Formats: sequence, structure tokens, C-alpha cells
Amino acid sequence: MLFTKKNHLVGLDIGSRTIKAAEIGGLKKGDKPTLKKFGIIDIPRGAIEEGNIKKPEEIADAIKQLFKTYDFREHNVAVSIGGYSVIVKKINVQSMTEEQLHETIQFEAEQYIPFDIKDVNLDFQILGDNENTQRMNVLLVAAKKEIVEGYINLLEMANLSPCIIDVDAFALQNIFNINYKPKNDNVALIDIGASKTSLNILKGEDSVFMRDVSLGCDQINQKIINLVGCTNDEAEQIKFSEDTDRISPEDLLEIVTTVVADWCIEIQRALEFFYSTYPDDEIMTILLSGGGGNIKKFRQLLATETTAKVETIDPFKAFNLDKNKFDSSYLKQIAPQAAICMGLATRRVDDK
Repeated sequence: MLFTKKNHLVGLDIGSRTIKAAEIGGLKKGDKPTLKKFGIIDIPRGAIEEGNIKKPEEIADAIKQLFKTYDFREHNVAVSIGGYSVIVKKINVQSMTEEQLHETIQFEAEQYIPFDIKDVNLDFQILGDNENTQRMNVLLVAAKKEIVEGYINLLEMANLSPCIIDVDAFALQNIFNINYKPKNDNVALIDIGASKTSLNILKGEDSVFMRDVSLGCDQINQKIINLVGCTNDEAEQIKFSEDTDRISPEDLLEIVTTVVADWCIEIQRALEFFYSTYPDDEIMTILLSGGGGNIKKFRQLLATETTAKVETIDPFKAFNLDKNKFDSSYLKQIAPQAAICMGLATRRVDDK
């Protein structure tokens, strides 16, 4: 999907409720990266559902407005997809060259992909030899063609050049690696969006376990809407409000506690599966991103349930920030939602 030789990209995170864009510089080895531009815009409810683009014209118009408002002039972009339309698996195959694997990857992938192999785009990365065998470990990625084509068509409608189609979890992992300089500890990256939660467990810089579940912040909004009869936008404001006359603090706390308790149960199930595969490992730190990362009650409950240190990710941590261009309190507030688009902005056209 390389339509240009130019190397620079804008990271564009197209979520189901908001679109975020970021542009960064200074990514050469030894340089401290700099945040050049960042912007966010809301999109209509229902425009994207479970990764499927339902209203491409409206989303394309929103992207154009985002680029105009925040003065993005670079039209080469990196975007990402996730959810159940994407399969990421670590597989074990006979040792061979990358060129040979290109020729056989469809055959190797068929046994791991729950879709018709003709309906997916495949990519892979060789991770290295499997110890004491004539085999090697390969990271396999399969994405439904209709989803990928939908995003390409959308971006072209917005007069942009889609140079890289990434995976949400990989974009989050990239920005974590830049900001936190991982060692050999196990870290869980958990992104809680509007309708989807993604879990990616890392050992050092390597991903060892991934899982998506259909849970997200819309569950809280819907319970607020059912109780007070407001719009979704109003529910979003109420959810993070310290003081509102639309709902009592007790009712709001009960709603949030009930929903995030369900999130914790699902996350615990995923972690237990990880521990069954890696019984000697322990996850010491959990970093949260997405809209759910700002929910204090969730952070507290998850820390109690997992006995891990739970923090909200700071995707701007290692970056130069111009105080004349960016308000530090705003960046702190938006940080969890900015993580994926910042990870995408670290990509370059010739990346693997």
C-alpha cells in the first residue's frame, strides 16, 4: 500500500466516536522526538460500528475538517484496524527464508485463520528461530479484505494517501516502547474504547499474548441514558462530571462501578489464560489507554483485582512539547485517547 516515496506520515486513529491525528518529528536514532501537531474531532454516533464504516461520506468530511482545523498539510497517513476482523497469532513453521515464506504463507495460515483465506490480507514477521528445533517463530497477521478496502476508500475520499494499515495493538505497543524503554518485565497494555477493549501483554519489547473483547465506555453511556433520558453527548459529559444536577453522585458511582466490574472480570479471565500458558510469569504493571483510561474507579478496582500497578499511559512522556502550541493540562487529559494515533505517527513508509 505504498503510493508515494515520501517517508513522513501522519498518524490517524479512526475510532467509533472520535478521530485523532498526530504528527511527530525527530525520530532519527539519538534524537528526542518532538510532537509537531495533534488534533481530535468527534464523529456521529453509528458512523463506524465494530470497525465497519457505515457512513463514509460523513467520516471523510470529518477527517477533512480535522486536517483543516489543525493545519495538517501532510497527506500521507498511517491508520490502524482492530477487533474481530483482525487475527494476530504467533505460529511455528519450518525454518525457511523470508522469500520462501512469502510463497507458502497462505498454506501455513489456513489452519489458524477462521475466515476464508481468499477473503483476507496476510502479512507476517519472522521473530527468530525456535530453540533446539529446525523451526522458527512467525507473527502472522490476517485482516478481512473488505475492512482494509473500506479504510483505503475512506482515506482516498478524504484526499489522503494510505501508506500503512497497522493493527491497533501494534500501534499502542510502538508508543509504549518509545516512552517507557521496556526491560524484561511483563506489562499489560489495555485499551478501552467506546465498544472494544484490547489486551496486549508484553515481555520486554515482544508481544506474547493478545485478546479483544466487546466491552467499552458506551456501556456506561447507555446506562446513564436509560436512567436520565439524555443524549449520548450529554451522557459522555455526565460520565466524567464531578458535579451534575442530571444524576446523583450515588447513582453515577453505582453505574460506573457495575460496568467496570464487568470489565475487570473479562480482563481477569484473559490474564488467567496468559498465566496458564506462562505459569512462572507475573504481570507487575498495567497501562491503560482509550477513553476508559480516565475512569478512576476502573483503575482502582483493576489494581485491587489484579494486584498489579495500574496507571494511565502517557504517550507524550518522551517527547519535546512546545508550551506555546500545546496546553499541558489538555494533553494530560487527552493522553489515554491519543496513544494509538501517537503510535501510528511513529511509523514511516518503509517500515516493516
